[in-house]
Amino acid sequence: MAYAEVDGVRFWYETQGSGRPLVLLHGGFGAVETFAAIRPALAQRRRVISVDLPGHGRTADVDRPLRYESMADDVAALIVHLGLVEADVLGFSLGGGVGLRLAIQHREVLRRLVVVSAPCRRQGWFPEVLAGMPEPDEAAGERMRGTPPEQLYQRVAPRPQDWPRLWARNGELLRREYDWSPEVATMTTPTLLVFADADSIRPSHMVEFFGLLGGGHRDAGWDGTDRPDARLAVLPGLTHYDIVDSPALPAVVLPFLTHTLNTPT
Repeated sequence: MAYAEVDGVRFWYETQGSGRPLVLLHGGFGAVETFAAIRPALAQRRRVISVDLPGHGRTADVDRPLRYESMADDVAALIVHLGLVEADVLGFSLGGGVGLRLAIQHREVLRRLVVVSAPCRRQGWFPEVLAGMPEPDEAAGERMRGTPPEQLYQRVAPRPQDWPRLWARNGELLRREYDWSPEVATMTTPTLLVFADADSIRPSHMVEFFGLLGGGHRDAGWDGTDRPDARLAVLPGLTHYDIVDSPALPAVVLPFLTHTLNTPT
């Protein structure tokens, strides 16, 4: 457990296990605790580095808007700072968006990427999820006092009074339109997409996203030689809100991180 000063951000990170590095990026309003249920399983095979993203958990807010692109720059700088060379990255929800931008903007620091329950364009969310995304104002954050994310923030944040500010910043980020489809189609990082079968992401978008990465266009052949390096997993009986607690998640992630690809990395 330590802090790392990187490009104006004082990152909190925790390390567990040994072996090839795997960086975990949590979802909105979360912290390293998001992965508490699955970190032990991952750490049996990997050196797991769990990171509190800017403004979240123990990593204090910096005086700039939250953006997927800038957070990807920050995480890339942290990976270099920690000497991780080529790291594997697993991002959930908001962290999945950061992981995607990391693959787009900083391919050189990535070995493999796992995106859990995150779309590559904003309209990939179900309409009711889009409608329910946080209002970008601090008064709305005040109304969320007493919720589990707010309680976690009060327990670990260096400036607990910043909760309304974090709510407003996340709300502003989540309500911005984006479509990274053209950039995703050019990605070369081997990527595993993982969704729940009752996720907040539309199933049609899961297939669309996989297709952009080269998946689902043809039969793999009897020996699998025409299989793409991208992978798609849809985990049964789960939702966006409990997928990171399920042992099914490390069960699909670890084989992806260790198997031999058709295209060597």
